[in-house]
Amino acid sequence: MVPQSTYHEPVMLQECLEGLQINPEGTYVDVTFGGGGHSRAILEKLTTGRLLVFDQDPDAAANAEEFKDDKRFTFIAANFRHLRRYLKLYKADQVDGILGDLGVSSHQINTPERGFSTRFDADLDMRMNPANEKTAREVLNTRSTGELQRILGMYGEVTNAKTAAEAIFSARHNSQIDTVNDLKDILIKYAPKHRENKYFAQVFQALRIEVNDELSVLEEFLTQVPQVLVPGGRLVVMSYHSLEDRLVKNFIQKGKFYGEVEKDFYGNEIKPLKSITRKPIEATAEEVAVNPRARSAKLRVAEKI
Repeated sequence: MVPQSTYHEPVMLQECLEGLQINPEGTYVDVTFGGGGHSRAILEKLTTGRLLVFDQDPDAAANAEEFKDDKRFTFIAANFRHLRRYLKLYKADQVDGILGDLGVSSHQINTPERGFSTRFDADLDMRMNPANEKTAREVLNTRSTGELQRILGMYGEVTNAKTAAEAIFSARHNSQIDTVNDLKDILIKYAPKHRENKYFAQVFQALRIEVNDELSVLEEFLTQVPQVLVPGGRLVVMSYHSLEDRLVKNFIQKGKFYGEVEKDFYGNEIKPLKSITRKPIEATAEEVAVNPRARSAKLRVAEKI
């Protein structure tokens, strides 16, 4: 088993529990189990209720062994883009609350061979599910300049995405880009002075999002939420960068990801959720001091209408 301590501390734990408004007899879903921090706290509040959790990472699956004898607990080794299908399979078509803590875990970042971190030299992997075929190495060595520019610019908000894409494209004709240091050596001359770490973090974020199809997964997940939540059921989502937060915000406020909210003949807004948090909740300074991962977290809560 991977020790839970190697995973991140659950971010804004109390705020998440308050957002879910847990009914001890209700059915809840944690779509990002990880080290089980949020799930453990949810289980403590349940009596006859159920908790179903999703995670595609085998390391996270090992943590679920802790709960294997708890009849209230179900681990689903799958990507949460398949939310509705698996809830139906486990006879939990309608649930009272759903929690999502998006992004990469501290455990994944701190495991060098996973290739998520700029701090270690390792193969450029970045797969949240090691069984998937697409890796960061494959993306860097096979995509066109235009595709690389789109990935870096859209997913990493890299300001010199065109220059960086051209540098990658040119360098790989001499030798394949295999490792973290290979990529850093190519791009170091284009990183803003004294902001190199942030620059590489943006580049790695872009590659990670592409490798794991994260934004499409989030869209697919959100569109299923209204179908599985009971009226009055809660959705609690924590995101860590603006692209994710924008999708969550738009879906909650408009019932769609782009464009304006639709209205019926009488001018009433047609959307399945209502926002409980007017602005995203952010971690306190005290929590950020203890848990740096919380610094960029934005928590939104919505209720099924």
